[in-house]
Amino acid sequence: MREFGDGSGGGCPFSGAGARDDATAAERERTRLSRRSVLAAGLAGLAAVPVMSGTALAAPERRAAPTPAPATTAVPQVTRRARAARAAHAVGNPRGADIAVRVSRDREARFGVMFKQLPAFTPPDALLTALATSMNDGKLPLSDVRLSDVEFDISTIPAGYIYLGQFIDHDMTLDTTPLSDQQYDPRGITNYDTPRFDLASVYGKGPTQSPELYDPAKPGYLRVNDHDGLHDLPRDDTGAAFLGDPRNDENLIIAQLHAAFLRMHNRLRDEGRTFEQAQQQLRWNYQWLIVNDFLTRIVGSEVVRSKITQRRGGPIEFLGTFYKPRDRQRPYMPIEYSGAAYRFGHSMIRAEYEVQDLRTVPIFAREGYQDLRGNRPVPADLWIDWNYFFDIPGMEAPDDRNMSRKIDTHLSLPLTTLPPTVVAPTAGAIVSLIERNLLRGKRLGLPAGQDVATAIGAEKVYTNAELGLTDPGWGGKAPLWFYILKESELLGGNRLGPVGATIVAEVILGLLACDPTSYFNANPTYTPSAGPSMGHFLLRADVIDPRAFVPPEVEGEEEGEGEEGEHEDEVEPLVPEPLEPDERIDPDAATPVEGPVV
Repeated sequence: MREFGDGSGGGCPFSGAGARDDATAAERERTRLSRRSVLAAGLAGLAAVPVMSGTALAAPERRAAPTPAPATTAVPQVTRRARAARAAHAVGNPRGADIAVRVSRDREARFGVMFKQLPAFTPPDALLTALATSMNDGKLPLSDVRLSDVEFDISTIPAGYIYLGQFIDHDMTLDTTPLSDQQYDPRGITNYDTPRFDLASVYGKGPTQSPELYDPAKPGYLRVNDHDGLHDLPRDDTGAAFLGDPRNDENLIIAQLHAAFLRMHNRLRDEGRTFEQAQQQLRWNYQWLIVNDFLTRIVGSEVVRSKITQRRGGPIEFLGTFYKPRDRQRPYMPIEYSGAAYRFGHSMIRAEYEVQDLRTVPIFAREGYQDLRGNRPVPADLWIDWNYFFDIPGMEAPDDRNMSRKIDTHLSLPLTTLPPTVVAPTAGAIVSLIERNLLRGKRLGLPAGQDVATAIGAEKVYTNAELGLTDPGWGGKAPLWFYILKESELLGGNRLGPVGATIVAEVILGLLACDPTSYFNANPTYTPSAGPSMGHFLLRADVIDPRAFVPPEVEGEEEGEGEEGEHEDEVEPLVPEPLEPDERIDPDAATPVEGPVV
């Protein structure tokens, strides 16, 4: 069997890709397909389209590999021989993800099945591989993002949110269980960390157990690495990053986003907070942004409102009906979420990104060409202008800001050939991220898309004919991941449809409700003083590069919240208005009260 899956540290739904150079320019021109032609042809017409994973990636310019700045000149070393771990992507499924096929569909441990009564869907591998080929949009990276066909962009989701989504996933799926315990319990039945939004990828196991993440010269501060006028991750003398989760060095976008979280913690320390206070505030700020900025864009504010409510003076309560862990102290990660629904971000990845004004770079390119692959010091000329990835308050939006691509069944060409830095180059390794996702879904025992749609009571359950799956070998059912993408596509592609939105919203909100330290429970009235968006967060973290336009002061930006989250800003969180104390809530029947939207 060919190897496929995620890194041993946990599933990585948001991953990029590269491509080989074994086709001529004429071949590239003949095989190139636009997203428009893919949509027009439909899946049935694409059945005969040749595999295009061999198409060479275009690159705007050829450059010599930059000389890495020695980390020893930028960061103090923990010890002379300190070494950082590198990410090991795509070398096996996360520990315990195969619980449905190896243990029981009813068992809840590190992973579990959300829709336990639904059978696993097991179509022939050949159909899954052919479907993967049809989902390649064949579009080569552009030399300039301004040439993009904007009708396939989501106007409300700048591309930075894809990489925030990747950061969120790594935080949820990080497995810090000691290796000896992992080996003793390979199914993750008893020895495992529960999924929480606690920034373990930033803080590791704390200053005592993860000293390499902390500044030895400034107790309570995280290590940072500023060189060549940019914000990088702290690294050892080989260029590997010191991180709670090495997967956050997978590409230069998420690496610099992670660096923003390091600097935000240090800024909170500079403002006089203790380490514990700074950590708590950063975690709450991050959780608040997940709910009010990220999740609302992906599923819609009305879906978020329908899943949470708050009694006057009480915690934010979860009203979901499908994600109900039996043990709220040790909630499980549903395979429907990690193996299908949260992989919606793959279809949103662009083949290229404009990192600065007039500088567009492929996400991944063949060796010798400049690209955004990680696991190396950030090159001096590839610093991120965050105004091209998020809406930064006070800064004029560029005409060619990178926007997310539509959530649909047409994925960018680079995702068909993952580079060695993402997929371990082992014999028989599957290098198409699309094929890996489809085969993984079958191996993990995921239910069919139509079965889940029926289970949640979706108003519309799409037939295979409507989904474009005409081969009778499917048996009238579709893979869950494909169904979720196609459902979104048929509804416009700007957000997840009912099946995807239900799974993603219920798991994220349900996990926050299960965590006694989350702001849902510990400080339900919390609102970050930095402001209501990632753009505000990046301003507050002081990571807007001075080479970009420096925005004017944002009103109230200098105000800091107190230990209890009090602040001067008037920012309303996305939580329904409180219910009266004497009103009863039946989670299975309650109709949440409408409330304000940020």
